[in-house]
Amino acid sequence: MKGIILAGGRATRLRPLTWVISKQLLPVYNKPMIYYPIETLIKAGIKDILIILAPENSGLFLNLLGTGEEFGAHFSYVIQKEPRGLAEAFILAEDFLDHDDVTMILGDNIFDHDFSKEIQNFKKGGQIYCKKLDNIEDVKRLGVIEMKEDGTILSIEEKPEKPKSMYVSVGIYTYDHRVVEIAKNLKPSKRGELEISGDPSVNNTYWKMGELKACVFESYWQDAGTFDSLLEAGNHMSEKSYK
Repeated sequence: MKGIILAGGRATRLRPLTWVISKQLLPVYNKPMIYYPIETLIKAGIKDILIILAPENSGLFLNLLGTGEEFGAHFSYVIQKEPRGLAEAFILAEDFLDHDDVTMILGDNIFDHDFSKEIQNFKKGGQIYCKKLDNIEDVKRLGVIEMKEDGTILSIEEKPEKPKSMYVSVGIYTYDHRVVEIAKNLKPSKRGELEISGDPSVNNTYWKMGELKACVFESYWQDAGTFDSLLEAGNHMSEKSYK
């Protein structure tokens, strides 16, 4: 199992903070944001990690992270010149993956959960990680997963106006080696991007093959891509450090 951290993009929702620095280098309490997804992968036993970067910030990441030796891991890097959707990460990572399975995590997603069991039990197909939210307005902005109690997925909807479920797919995904070819064969969505959820998408492809599993977790998660969520994530980590 190898890992990918997607840390490109322009982070327009966080401007002016991100005019001169990458979102994933902003502080979340006492660490740069990208430390959290790195630690999530390493905690799950994944130590061979590819970090996908925007060209204008690549030098800053290299100076901060280096080879990964400080983390007890090995880091590789690749440049994403233009953000063309989350699924493009697997195409960019083809040589790095070399037919291995992969867990990808978004560089602005912060978890307080150990995914070791779920990832180490992975066999084949695709595996997404879901959390039940309380606020219907938050659910409407995300990928909604309707499922049975055993994790069998009944439907996948991207940003539905009337969600069939309060469970959402969060920014960590595990796939087998076929994900590269699946990504290559995707057609761009209406947004002009290669999607990881929605239709067409990586998740939808695995689901139609009957090979997409949902793992539900209950612990902390935050997408720190807005001013409010960035502040909330910092406050959560601050409170956790004093417990």
